[in-house]
Amino acid sequence: MSSGACAPYDLKCKECGKSYGNQPLSICDECFSPLEVFYDLDAVKGSVTRESIAAGPASIWRYRALLPIPEGFQPDLPVGFTPLVKANNLGKRLGASDIYVKNDAVCFPTLSFKDRVVAVALANARYFGFDTVGASSTGNLANSVAAQAARLGLKSCILIPADLEPAKILNTLIYGARQVRNDGN
Repeated sequence: MSSGACAPYDLKCKECGKSYGNQPLSICDECFSPLEVFYDLDAVKGSVTRESIAAGPASIWRYRALLPIPEGFQPDLPVGFTPLVKANNLGKRLGASDIYVKNDAVCFPTLSFKDRVVAVALANARYFGFDTVGASSTGNLANSVAAQAARLGLKSCILIPADLEPAKILNTLIYGARQVRNDGN
């Protein structure tokens, strides 16, 4: 298990099971399969309770003990914690009484569910000492990476389709990301 995590976690190959600890990798060097985060939930069983989570901040950081973030990471961006809205009509249609949907239209900072995953990824980018982050996107991910990178003082480079409509990437430009248009996929 990694010693650089709040909760014990490890990057492992999905196919061959090779362990990588906490490194900035995404592909296994043995079999070229994707790496995934695996958690040692037994290690946090006693310290993570409903009460400890409820006592946390009104953001995804209330779940920090269960997130793959670097030890000592101090978040300053209140990402996530979007409200659940009861969907009565959908519930009736599906024959269920307690159906809720997440209202990501109020998600900070870019009104996208991508903000949560980007916050965790950029926490690790800072931990590993990167000064530039990037993404390939057609809109939401680009905006989230650009916004959060700007807040953290990181440079960002976004790969986008050459024919992407300008309205989808306006925010990305406002946050100062370098955009690279690509003909093809």
